[in-house]
Amino acid sequence: MFTSYLSKANAQWKEKIGAGSTVNWPTGLGGKGNDGIAAFVQRLPGSIGYVEYAYAKQNNLAYTKLISADGKAVSPTEESFSAAAKGVDWSKTFAQDLTDQKGDNAWPITSTTFILVHKEQKNPAQGTEVLKFFDWAYKTGAKQANDLDYATLPNEVIEQVRAAWKTNVKDSSGKALY
Repeated sequence: MFTSYLSKANAQWKEKIGAGSTVNWPTGLGGKGNDGIAAFVQRLPGSIGYVEYAYAKQNNLAYTKLISADGKAVSPTEESFSAAAKGVDWSKTFAQDLTDQKGDNAWPITSTTFILVHKEQKNPAQGTEVLKFFDWAYKTGAKQANDLDYATLPNEVIEQVRAAWKTNVKDSSGKALY
């Protein structure tokens, strides 16, 4: 996600280094996970790194504003992450790259966590319970997510997810499970 943003923000970066979960950094050291990256940054004067927002906030790490796709200086907040999600057309696919999205107050390094569910459920009772659980999480989990410093999806996206469940998640006879 970080290198995806850097590739969108800088053509030279994109050409020479590119985007991906592992890239050939021209210099410096890499850390593993939030803890490893934060430890390197704290020990090396003048260094920068990128860790997830919740980790940075809960560990009182310094952070910066970034320039959004609309040219505004934006701070990382639950609201700015949700603003990035609102700028995406989710109607065709839920597999979206949320980096550098246009939108008022959209944080340019935003990502989602995905839940993968088989379209054809070989165990319909279990599949139904899985969908009920995630439906419950969408209905009641916003406060818990925010308490843990995570943003929630916009309500419009949640409704699109539910509609996709109704259309796509079925038992082996074709009966919808939601």
